[in-house]
Amino acid sequence: MLQDITQLIIEKIEKREVKIGVIGLGYVGLPIMINFSQKKFKVIGFDVDQKKVELINQSQSYIKHISSEKLQKIKNYYEATTNFSRLKEVDFIIIAVPTPLDKHRNPDMTYVFGTTKIIRDNIRKYQTIILESTTYPGTTEEDMKKILEESGLKVGVDFFLGFSPEREDPGNKKYSFSNIPKIVSGCTSNCLKLIKKLYEQVVEKVIPVSSPKVAEATKLLENIYRSVNIALVNELKIVFDKMGIDIWEVIEAAKTKPFGFHPFYPGPGMGGHCIPIDPFYLTWKAKEYDISTKFIELAGEINTQMPYFVIQKLIEALNKNNKSIFESKILVLGVAYKKDVDDARESPALKIIDILLKKYNCKVDYNDPYIPELKKFRKYKFNQKSVELTEQNLKLYDAVLIITDHSAYDPKFIIQNSKLVIDTRNLIKGYYPNLVKA
Repeated sequence: MLQDITQLIIEKIEKREVKIGVIGLGYVGLPIMINFSQKKFKVIGFDVDQKKVELINQSQSYIKHISSEKLQKIKNYYEATTNFSRLKEVDFIIIAVPTPLDKHRNPDMTYVFGTTKIIRDNIRKYQTIILESTTYPGTTEEDMKKILEESGLKVGVDFFLGFSPEREDPGNKKYSFSNIPKIVSGCTSNCLKLIKKLYEQVVEKVIPVSSPKVAEATKLLENIYRSVNIALVNELKIVFDKMGIDIWEVIEAAKTKPFGFHPFYPGPGMGGHCIPIDPFYLTWKAKEYDISTKFIELAGEINTQMPYFVIQKLIEALNKNNKSIFESKILVLGVAYKKDVDDARESPALKIIDILLKKYNCKVDYNDPYIPELKKFRKYKFNQKSVELTEQNLKLYDAVLIITDHSAYDPKFIIQNSKLVIDTRNLIKGYYPNLVKA
């Protein structure tokens, strides 16, 4: 009986007769909705933000690297809503909600578990639920399963459940949802069959693993690998700076080795929704097993200290110009967490601006071609607008601090019109008397 139902759902997937629900229409959820719609699946997008829902229903994108034209082309295949009772209408539910940390660096599972409870209250038989949000091993098979089965339905019998980690890289022009290999898992063999079959319709390569725990751990490994290696080059940047060695030149030389080395680059700190957060999900879970994840915690400690190193370099550079940092005028270039994106979540620029404002009473302005306003964030409350980047404006500031190396920034224009430039991204190549690398 169950095998017959599974086979029937597989046939409906192949015929595009299943309807997809995507919960959370941000940087992860919106591309999921678009890709399934492009393959002619009917999709309902769910979000608590009424403004986002209205924009999507008008085929208007609120994310820079996703064009409104793309939404316009598929408008007959999707709709968005804030009405979560409509979850009953869909056959597959994909969850793409935030998984932040609380102030103690413990996982904040409010969004995932809150969403799971909403699904529990609206679930019907033979639906498939897939979590894409990055989380600790055991979330799907232990925590979500327990909540969903409070409905009286059983996983693998009455409904299907699995985990498939998101691998979005906003702004990456080479890799997108459809050509990034997709890890899939299920709580039972039938769960895995259905989830694998679904993603095979929209992704070029699907890679099944033995359990949701393995899939959850895979995503954590990917981001821990990056966090640790970035921490390494950040630490070396500090060491080499004391020795008068340019870390950027060292990396360029090292990466000529055709084996055994992969280049990572230093910066002013960690940003984005993954690397500053995800490693601590494993750190937290490991405590259940009396294991101390020293490597992960040390990497996090180094990366979170980088904004202070940048400010110290700023202080030293201003002092050489016979200028105190207190009440100085600073222009921050770039508040996005990486180049050419409109996402400032967890950006080191936010911490740097906050310190300059509160500790040193600086007059701080910023420019970012992709982020016209800085308002409220999880940790910070700003009320600023991006200033125009002109020759006249640059000359007004005691120092210009490059935090994000957007392609729109002209290095020559910046260095020629600024009294002092603190460059954390190696945007400006070469030596200039008013340039300091940090």
